[in-house]
Amino acid sequence: MDFHAILLLSFGGPEGPEQVMPFLENVTRGRGIPPERLESVAEHYYHFGGVSPINAINRALIDQLRAVTDLPVYFGNRNWDPFVEDTVAAMRDDGIGRAAVFATSAWGGYSGCAQYQEDITRGRAAAGPGAPELVKLRQYFDHPLFVAMFADAIAEAAATLPAGRQARLVFTAHSIPLRAASRCGTDLYERQVRYASALVAAAAGYRDYDVVWQSRSGPPQVPWLEPDVGDHLDELVARGVDAVVVCPIGFVADHIEVVWDLDNELREQADAAGVAFARALTPNAQQRFAELIMDLVDEQRQGRPPARVPGPDPVPLQGSSVDGAYCTAACRPPVSSPRPSTGSR
Repeated sequence: MDFHAILLLSFGGPEGPEQVMPFLENVTRGRGIPPERLESVAEHYYHFGGVSPINAINRALIDQLRAVTDLPVYFGNRNWDPFVEDTVAAMRDDGIGRAAVFATSAWGGYSGCAQYQEDITRGRAAAGPGAPELVKLRQYFDHPLFVAMFADAIAEAAATLPAGRQARLVFTAHSIPLRAASRCGTDLYERQVRYASALVAAAAGYRDYDVVWQSRSGPPQVPWLEPDVGDHLDELVARGVDAVVVCPIGFVADHIEVVWDLDNELREQADAAGVAFARALTPNAQQRFAELIMDLVDEQRQGRPPARVPGPDPVPLQGSSVDGAYCTAACRPPVSSPRPSTGSR
């Protein structure tokens, strides 16, 4: 399969204080989120000057990508400028016939996969006649470079801890409602996070580790994936743990939900408890991340088998394709169901 371009498709984020509330209103439109909830989340962005790191990170990753490919690279978002609809129209005007789409989510499930398929469909519909064919690349949570980047980040984080402390490794990913986790072929997203955590822990040399969840939102009576990372830290303290390495394996960029929830709130909690705290970096705009993208593109172009780190169990995939790139209708939420996040992935 030949491609004429690459589209990096992401969540989007505000780039100034005046953009914060309009951005959050875009994210939560139709969900009935009360204004006070949006105002609470907005404070996280205002803490950083009203700027989410995600767009700058994506632009830096695009620069890395352009250094390793001759294909033109486009940038589109779901919730903020540059919107995917505008980007696909620009691709049409540039004469792009077919493009590979790299989504900044490594996972299956609705938010991680099916919603990006919806973005692609919406973008093509908005572009109208002449819209390019857009082929979403596969989920990459078990790609060798994905595993290597996180394993190296864990080692680098652990090296910053005081000598002599035996740190507990804690993986964290975005929590979702249990009703969402039960779609997509029985808790697909959770199984993929646990599977990838096992691969990364082994590559980093850890036999024991924990998998927890973060950044939940919504009414407290609605059950979400647990344990919460803050609650888990309290449990570790009660067990006498005095050092932790937290690896946000569920995220590919150090955006608001990483730098606020972990670098601010969780670090403050650890400091108050006397726990040495280190947070592993996400892939962000590493050259290896650009190389991962190009490897996914080449898998499609050359028709070769996906590169995967072998795990102890069958790879938890979804969809009708051999490589799990496609998302099923079962992943789409009921019409009345809200999307599960008020922050950027």
